[in-house]
Amino acid sequence: MVSFLEPFQFEFFRYGTLAAVLSGALCGLLGVYIVLRGMSYIGHGLSHAIFGGAVVSYVMAWNFYIGAGIWGFLTAVLINQTTRRTRIGADAAIGVITTASFALGVALISRYRRFTQSIDAALFGNILGVRAEDLLVVAGVTALVGLLVFFAYKQLLFTTFDSDVAQIYGVPTAWIDTLFALALAATIIASMQILGVTLIAAALVVPAITARLLTDSFNRMVLISVGIGAACGFVGMIISYQIDAASGATIVLTQSAVFVIALLVSSLQQRAARRLAHAHI
Repeated sequence: MVSFLEPFQFEFFRYGTLAAVLSGALCGLLGVYIVLRGMSYIGHGLSHAIFGGAVVSYVMAWNFYIGAGIWGFLTAVLINQTTRRTRIGADAAIGVITTASFALGVALISRYRRFTQSIDAALFGNILGVRAEDLLVVAGVTALVGLLVFFAYKQLLFTTFDSDVAQIYGVPTAWIDTLFALALAATIIASMQILGVTLIAAALVVPAITARLLTDSFNRMVLISVGIGAACGFVGMIISYQIDAASGATIVLTQSAVFVIALLVSSLQQRAARRLAHAHI
């Protein structure tokens, strides 16, 4: 018990753990909609695009959250509009637009070589460097996204499963998609300090996929995904302290371990169901 409580005597660890739990829950919540929309790649792509915005913000001496936030939102809207107004598929639009943004960031890094440490934190996360203001940003984004999902629950659900039919029934799908893009961009920006560009995609997708293996109910899927994200954030932080490893990596590895367990449980349940069905024949 003493070793378990030991890291919580440090303020940076308490801040980091709270940020990891909130960020895990937030990614788990939006991840459900991303997975069900078949847009798992967008988390990976948009995080790389926002990296370009983060570099531009640093070079121009802008506030990180404002600069990267505007950049991320515009990128998400551009992807959405490109998909809607052209014959280009979502995966192709994500690939072109986000890769170009990431390449811009890399080009600026090669031109201005004075902020390597800050860029490393953006790429790989620096959860133990989370400050009180960063924690407030994560908490604020989590609250706002939670309110968005609560008040636009039916519209989001309808648009996620069948956008064309939702539009016929009067759901403003264009506005819903825009709000979702804004929420996703805000989530990635808030989580970048904790997990880094390279791990955000996994945090968005793994809890939701794990929840999908465990239930066919949408409501339960949301609750399970949020729970897995938050719990793995907490457990991953403890593990990272015990083995002296990168926190973002241990959080994602913890989520992956839970996914493997869920996959095994799901496989065993399917086999048992098939055997029971054959026994009744």
